Amino acid sequence: MATMSIWDPVVEAGTGEFSQSQILLVAGNYEGNDLNTVAAGWQRDSYRNTGCLNLDCAGFVQVPSNYTVGAAFVFSSYGGNQFDIKMSIWKDPEDGNWWLGIGQSFVGYWPSKLFTHLSDGPATFVQWGGEVRDTRSYGQHTTTQMGSGHFAEEGFGKAAFFGDLRIIDHQYHLLPVGDFILQTSNATCYNALKVHNEQWGTHFYYGGPGYNVLCP
Repeated sequence: MATMSIWDPVVEAGTGEFSQSQILLVAGNYEGNDLNTVAAGWQRDSYRNTGCLNLDCAGFVQVPSNYTVGAAFVFSSYGGNQFDIKMSIWKDPEDGNWWLGIGQSFVGYWPSKLFTHLSDGPATFVQWGGEVRDTRSYGQHTTTQMGSGHFAEEGFGKAAFFGDLRIIDHQYHLLPVGDFILQTSNATCYNALKVHNEQWGTHFYYGGPGYNVLCP
């Protein structure tokens, strides 16, 4: 579970690249062919097909009709109005289905029959954060932005954030995440910064512009 800010990052045109922010639950082995993942968040692409998303993927069962899975969000603006969304993913211990919640609403679920590891047990770990696809189409790092397109140290109103990080256990307890490991593939292109306050506890800012003088 987390609250994530919503932005409209620039994506390099005509490349099939994307920029996304998500909660990702993982079980299984990355090295094998039995990796199980469940993810929810928002994505910006260059209006090309970048994979199977939303209700285009077989399996997800939407419950209420007042949500449009895959619809556009209202974006935050740099130094201006800020918009965010709370998303949560949890497992029903009775039938093993994995539910998606947005705000206070139950949106739908992934049936347990879709999985192996996630059918029989809990997720091994949870990831929160941003990701871009870099095709290096011009022989350099992509100009596709992550988050707001600005680095984490710019803080609230300028950088993207994940806050109110929680783990939902098998008894539906919302357990605050006291600490976590920050991972970045190249901090001169995109970075992350862990912070703490009384309102959100431990949370983090993240993002960046991609290609720049320090990220060739």
